[in-house]
Amino acid sequence: MKKIESAEESRKLLDKITHDLTRSIVKKDELTRFWFFILIMFVGVGLWGWVIQIDEGLGVTGMRDYISWGMYIANFVFFVAISLIGFLLSSAMHLLKIEWVKPVSRVAEQVAIAGVALAGLIIVMDMGRPDRFLNVFLHGRFASPIIWDVTVVTTYLAISVLLFYIPLIPDLALLRDRLGNEVPKWKMKIYTVLALGWKGNAKQYKTVYHAMRVLMLLIIPVGLSIHTVTSWLFAATLRSGWDTTILGPYFVAGAFVAGSAAVIMLMYAYRIRYGLKDYFEDVHFDQMGKLLVFVCLVYLYFNINEFLVPGYKMKSAEGIHLKNLFAGSFSAMFWIVQVVGLLLPIVLLLSKYFRKPLPITIISFFVLVSAWFKRYLIVVPTMEHPFLPVQNVPANFHTYEPTSIEIMITLFSFFAALTIISILAKLFPVITIWEYAEEKGIDKKYLSEKPRN
Repeated sequence: MKKIESAEESRKLLDKITHDLTRSIVKKDELTRFWFFILIMFVGVGLWGWVIQIDEGLGVTGMRDYISWGMYIANFVFFVAISLIGFLLSSAMHLLKIEWVKPVSRVAEQVAIAGVALAGLIIVMDMGRPDRFLNVFLHGRFASPIIWDVTVVTTYLAISVLLFYIPLIPDLALLRDRLGNEVPKWKMKIYTVLALGWKGNAKQYKTVYHAMRVLMLLIIPVGLSIHTVTSWLFAATLRSGWDTTILGPYFVAGAFVAGSAAVIMLMYAYRIRYGLKDYFEDVHFDQMGKLLVFVCLVYLYFNINEFLVPGYKMKSAEGIHLKNLFAGSFSAMFWIVQVVGLLLPIVLLLSKYFRKPLPITIISFFVLVSAWFKRYLIVVPTMEHPFLPVQNVPANFHTYEPTSIEIMITLFSFFAALTIISILAKLFPVITIWEYAEEKGIDKKYLSEKPRN
């Protein structure tokens, strides 16, 4: 990094960076209003479906006594998965001083916050009596994996919010001082309050650096715990398909795949929508493509391990489960997920052409959709094959098919996550201004300087 010596040059470059990176905040047009209208409409429809479910009970879903986990739990595991990318990009790779990650880290934190917030909400929506959720805290037992899951989810959410907020403080002061005539007064009040009287002196920056480092170190074990604990909820149950010791690292590897794909798609959306081609550069997509190939290869190993070992032994229950996946009622979904969501992306992304912004975004879309269906395959086929025979019950107890209510609530979760991300983008810069300015050689003293008229 070459430091800019000229004060005038530094001020001009800082003005340009600030103007570009606040475009998401100040931009107002019909497309923005229409986007939020779509989000609010789908969120409203999903909440209406939840009200119906609360009123009539879980009987309105496709879940029954034998198949008590369905689309909701698959959705929960999916959102926990994409949230894990925050710890990988914003913490682990930051601590390793990998420079290209810096412009991407705030996007990763947006995905992490939205993902973990919806994961917690989906668990409540999965309950027939959500009013009893407080009993988890009031009467919970340490021996219950549910307590572990609730604890790590809430802790991860708290740390993710702090990891998003602490590096944002210098930017908030910048917005407070520079956007007075471009944003509504209520936004200025938010920036003023959240800036905490930031002055931009060396001591304050040292405090921010120290706090960020502590949070980055703290979120690593918590981030690993959130997905390993989720895997324990499955692995602690004596069911074919879940009864394996590799489920922890298997879930973590799959989480990195889904999260990387989500971050790439969001980077491309910001690049196109807010004209950030000079900030989310081709090199960032290229590096994210290489990262996606790496985590896909790790995930492929665990997929092979998941099926090869039980397939070699073919014990009775495992044999039924594997035959159903490979050649039974779930075979089409299974093979599409493996090929489209894992094998093809690895092969294509080895080529530099497919690591360019548009091709890699299209590939990431298929990876992310496949990741959701992969969670569905983890949950439903296993639940459909209990150890004990299913007797003297209606035919619809034997299989699971999601109802319109479940689909409504599942769509709600996706649009609610997009709403959180969209609100964060409209309130705060999508790239850390002060870090980017520092990387371009601008001295920190200009960041705290009042703009000239």
